[in-house]
Amino acid sequence: MKKNSKHYKPVAEYLNAYVKKKQIFREIKGKSGVYRWTHKKSGISYIGSSKYLHLRFLQYFNVNHLKRTHYMYICRALLKHGYSNFSFEILEYCSPEKCLEREAFYLKKFKPKYNISLNPSAPFSGRKHSNKTKQIMSDTAKKIDHPGRYKTGEENPMHGKPKPEGAGRVSQPIEVTDITNNTTTSYNSIREAARALEINESSIRRNLKSNSNKSYKNIYMFAYKK
Repeated sequence: MKKNSKHYKPVAEYLNAYVKKKQIFREIKGKSGVYRWTHKKSGISYIGSSKYLHLRFLQYFNVNHLKRTHYMYICRALLKHGYSNFSFEILEYCSPEKCLEREAFYLKKFKPKYNISLNPSAPFSGRKHSNKTKQIMSDTAKKIDHPGRYKTGEENPMHGKPKPEGAGRVSQPIEVTDITNNTTTSYNSIREAARALEINESSIRRNLKSNSNKSYKNIYMFAYKK
């Protein structure tokens, strides 16, 4: 770990993110705050914050999400090295409206190399980048941490790779709007969205079939892509 982290004690520390994932899910559920991933061998880290820490953590443990956001250093690193080679920390729990402010504090304090920017200015539930910016970030990421072969064993994020869509059902793209931060993500199918969001596929289908403006658990809005 870096020298400027040596005398800092996080609120919670999990030395093996894969082994401790169930405990982490349980302990951060319903909380907001600032977190840090650290590659144990190199000491390189990533700091982020979220209003819904357990949902953010679920995203990290979804390979489809990591592949879609491969332009981010931390996502490339998790895919390359595997979760067992990372520790996960909660630097601080705070109120939702303080997430960005506290994230900025820790970014300035630790200057983590996996972070693209040390000046968070987008909503704390996610960052949005233009396609051009994503490409630049992706090209730069290759120089720092180009992913090689995926690791084998339990820590391999590709373990249990999803099967293709069933031949008897036609895939229809959908759009999912996260109403907590007003961001919209497109998915090639309902099944892909269900896997990425850790939501039962039938729940999404029922919501779409109702043809109403009712949100799913006051978090997501679903719509067929036009």
